[in-house]
Amino acid sequence: MTTDDTSATTAGTDPAERPFSLVIGVTPSPAERLRLTELLDGVAPLLIVADLDELRELINPGVDVGPAPVADSATAAGTGPDGALVIDAGRSTARWGDREVALTRLERDLLTCLTTEPVRVWSYAELHHAVWHDAPTRRRSDVQSLVKRLRRKLDGLGTGVTVVAVRDVGLRLTDHRRPRVRGD
Repeated sequence: MTTDDTSATTAGTDPAERPFSLVIGVTPSPAERLRLTELLDGVAPLLIVADLDELRELINPGVDVGPAPVADSATAAGTGPDGALVIDAGRSTARWGDREVALTRLERDLLTCLTTEPVRVWSYAELHHAVWHDAPTRRRSDVQSLVKRLRRKLDGLGTGVTVVAVRDVGLRLTDHRRPRVRGD
């Protein structure tokens, strides 16, 4: 007669108290989610989320993460070293002076694209691919709707930064202070 070692060592304990492995996958791409599911089938319980904001909400529902620690004295006032807009990609926020606004994952990704050096004009197709990744439809209206919401948030911060359309080409970010991106 053989004894199962795991049942002998865990007999009498609450299953919730036993340690277990959990694999967490973070990807906005539906194709990548499917691929991860197939690769990790049967390995361990799998939790797949679209972005870190979704994961944070699952781990600590309704909890505000609060302001991120300031990296140096140049950003202590809430703006970059030259008074520029600070985009904290890790926290999904945009800050100007003492004002801060939360960004959705899509808004954050769009703003990060538009601030990527060198600042340039992005076509609607490029922005759609960079923000929505493997989305099956590529509608200009998706980008336009997102830009409209982002403009309102930037305007609410009181920045001189905005997203402008370049006729027959695409979109670009305008600001004389050259916005800075901080975070991942």
